[in-house]
Amino acid sequence: MGFNKVVANAEEAVKDIQDGAVLMLGGFGLCGLPENCISALISKGVKDLTCISNNAGVDDFGIGLMLQTKQVKKMISSYVGENAEFERQLLSGELEVELIPQGTLATRCLAAAYGMPAIFTPAGVGTEIAEGKEMRNFDGKDCLMEMAFNADYAIVKAWKGDTAGNIIFNKTARNFNEIMAMAGKVTIVEVEELVPAGTLDPNFIHVPGIYVHRIFQGKDYEKRIEQRTVAK
Repeated sequence: MGFNKVVANAEEAVKDIQDGAVLMLGGFGLCGLPENCISALISKGVKDLTCISNNAGVDDFGIGLMLQTKQVKKMISSYVGENAEFERQLLSGELEVELIPQGTLATRCLAAAYGMPAIFTPAGVGTEIAEGKEMRNFDGKDCLMEMAFNADYAIVKAWKGDTAGNIIFNKTARNFNEIMAMAGKVTIVEVEELVPAGTLDPNFIHVPGIYVHRIFQGKDYEKRIEQRTVAK
């Protein structure tokens, strides 16, 4: 792989993603989405994907675009309330869905990043979430065993990165991008600004390049706002 992790564009970055792959996709709501990679996956036409993502975008943006093209076989998410096509596919049985408490989703990503096989959490005890899962009691509190995710690719969006793959996020766009960047077998990062290695202050790097396999300069970011509310 060498020291230089740069690829030409999104198409080059996702070229080896095959049908049936398990993908982690960073973002929260419409904040910090890997827009260029999602477009490239749609152009590529890869299908039967399992997507691990906090939410499913909206109907015409983010993962919602991949749902429109029927490329997603299964969604593993915590919040899906803004997407009518997602709802339609779920209710019609076209789409497999695994709903996970948001903290559990984050911690299962973290477990994968840290190389831990599983975590224990009280979230979901006594609900449908607990069905079929091992339970242990710690100091009088029941906890579920939740397995670390096993994703083929992590696809994330960062604000700034260097040619060695060191990346920095901007404010809340850090969200799931940071832990997912450390958790995929292959991590693909698109950035708003790509700079030479050694340019970034090491004290401000959020994810070191050791975790990153491919990085490229993104373009044409929309950065949509999910719900715009203004005073009358």
